[in-house]
Amino acid sequence: MDKQKKDQTTEEKILEAAKQIFLTKGLDGARMQDIADEAGINKAMLHYYFRSKDKLFEQIFIEVVGHFLPKIIAILTSEKTIFEKIEIFCSEYISQVMQAPYVPVFILNEINKQPEAFLKKVLGGREIPVELFLKQLEKETKSGIIRKVDPVELFMNLIALCAFPFVARPIVQLITGKDMKQFMTMMEARKKEIPKLIIDSIKK
Repeated sequence: MDKQKKDQTTEEKILEAAKQIFLTKGLDGARMQDIADEAGINKAMLHYYFRSKDKLFEQIFIEVVGHFLPKIIAILTSEKTIFEKIEIFCSEYISQVMQAPYVPVFILNEINKQPEAFLKKVLGGREIPVELFLKQLEKETKSGIIRKVDPVELFMNLIALCAFPFVARPIVQLITGKDMKQFMTMMEARKKEIPKLIIDSIKK
């Protein structure tokens, strides 16, 4: 195996190990030594590939967003109804975050630290076609399908209902007594519960 392929294989191994550690211990609880142990390498080699835990997490995060953002754009630009888009968005968002439940906390931290730089990094020059969604809202309002709604309020409700349980997972688990598997089962059910709640609140 040449050096380039070996480096790629080692880096992939590190990223996969880091995902597992971040998943079980969260960003704050994870240690570089934990990740090195999970990857089956020494800590010095881990630092050779990634200088810090934050740099490692950032790469994983960009990978997650890079996979998810095109799906969001596809949902917004599709020919589906507003109701269908809400259903698909909730399902896709929750499915994605269930695979990386530490991501919403990271997003909140980064947005609070450097909102403009964070958005630039996440979007990578791409634009989210919100204008199409706004025009569809206006059209379906005029058609009597939905009542007049504030798009910002609708967006905030969608994000809050999907993301908050993951952000508050430790306290949710503590209060409810649910373990991680039970928590994930509850999140799976929310894929249908959240769209129903939102749709019931806006339809005529």
